[in-house]
Amino acid sequence: MITAIRDARPLGGHAPIDVSIADGLITGIHPAGTLAAGEGVIDAAGRWIMPGLWDEHVHLTQWAQHRRRLDLEGASSAAEVASIVRDAAADAAPGETIVGGGFRDALWPDAPTAALLDAAAPDHAVVLVSADVHCAWLSTAALARYVPAYAAASAGSQGAETADAAVSGLLREEAAFAVTRQLDGAPDDVLDRWVDEAAREAAARGVVGVVDLEMRWNRDDWARRVEGGFDALRVEFGVYPQHLDRAIELGLRSGLDVAEGVRVGPLKVITDGSLNTRTAYCCDPYPEESATPYGVLTVPPCDLEPLLARAAEAGFELAVHAIGDGANHTALDVFARIGRGGRIEHAQLLRPCDFPRFAALGVVASVQPEHAVDDRDVAERFWPGRTGRAFALRSLLDAGARLVLGSDAPVAPLDPWVSIAAATTRTRGDREPFHAEQSITPHEALAASTRSLVAVGEPADLLLVDADPLTASGDALRSMPVALTLLGGRPTHSAL
Repeated sequence: MITAIRDARPLGGHAPIDVSIADGLITGIHPAGTLAAGEGVIDAAGRWIMPGLWDEHVHLTQWAQHRRRLDLEGASSAAEVASIVRDAAADAAPGETIVGGGFRDALWPDAPTAALLDAAAPDHAVVLVSADVHCAWLSTAALARYVPAYAAASAGSQGAETADAAVSGLLREEAAFAVTRQLDGAPDDVLDRWVDEAAREAAARGVVGVVDLEMRWNRDDWARRVEGGFDALRVEFGVYPQHLDRAIELGLRSGLDVAEGVRVGPLKVITDGSLNTRTAYCCDPYPEESATPYGVLTVPPCDLEPLLARAAEAGFELAVHAIGDGANHTALDVFARIGRGGRIEHAQLLRPCDFPRFAALGVVASVQPEHAVDDRDVAERFWPGRTGRAFALRSLLDAGARLVLGSDAPVAPLDPWVSIAAATTRTRGDREPFHAEQSITPHEALAASTRSLVAVGEPADLLLVDADPLTASGDALRSMPVALTLLGGRPTHSAL
């Protein structure tokens, strides 16, 4: 256990300090040189000290699995994906399902089809999960294995939806989620090991806590992991509507500790889809012909209002997934009617009238800045003429909203420095910023990525970093060297 840090520089150009620590808390801030060297004392050697980072929106089990799947992030066409699958099939064991992730098909010049995957891997089922996780692309063998409705319909007359899937291999929203849930079938001990490895990598990037919104019954997962030795992060886990009755019967409520470092988080409700999948629920139709021209509102107001009211009465904080401007407007209306605040997860596309409503209703905007960098071209194509209010972090802050930053891993990497860089620069690499007027300052981005301060009485969740994040460039932020991560005064990562 660390008892003190010597000669650390606070952010903002203040004089170097020594920090004393006891019982997981900061107990003193002193001028540098006050505390003596000794056992349990870290010499920061002039490195910058700051609070530990939180990722406010992750899917940790999916992220742990995604890191082991076939990487399709860079594929620019369906044909290129098929080529990657063909190479993977050559090395796959007989009967093994080939699972990949990260494809973005919205701007591809060719269309995904089940036949394309059948030809690439004729002896294997293939399941490919889109980068936004709201779509899955399956081969015919995978449809038969993982989609009961397809298997049943293929034996008789097919309905329109099943016939469409038979051609394209594409499943969206709940149909896709149903398949990805089946891919979570690794034994608990294997999944737990993968999650632990992912968490320790996150700690090496300065992460001290996550809000885990995995679409599972999370209480038992996290209790088991802590019993097995998990101690790399603080965790708040979400509860989904299908588990709400069970959670209430067990007396769960937001903020309740269920294991060391693990507590109950919000009720999470998904009310629409995603932009890349063209299922985000929007006020105006998408510019291309579709069976769902406005996207998909998966939970209408008549269902959302009583659901949120019941969860709030039971003591749950409320988190609503809303990406399209129609979904965001609907969610804000419901928050207003029930007289409770909460969080909107994503808040990607917004009507001008809705910016001030976040602050007025006490609704936090839980945003993922790297999505703006990844989806900028998709937004220009499928939400043209309105992209100045897409991923509009500056407008939200100026309207008085509170922001918290996350990754939505595996949609973006579980690395808050990536989110901070995207929020402050609105770009990656040499490309021009995407609506630079919507950038926020490094100070604002750090405030939205932390939950504590370097101050007496605060948790000793602390970082030492090798550069000043308030003055670092975007590229330097993305690769920020983290020398030390402390969780309650206990090192979870050290490169000293």
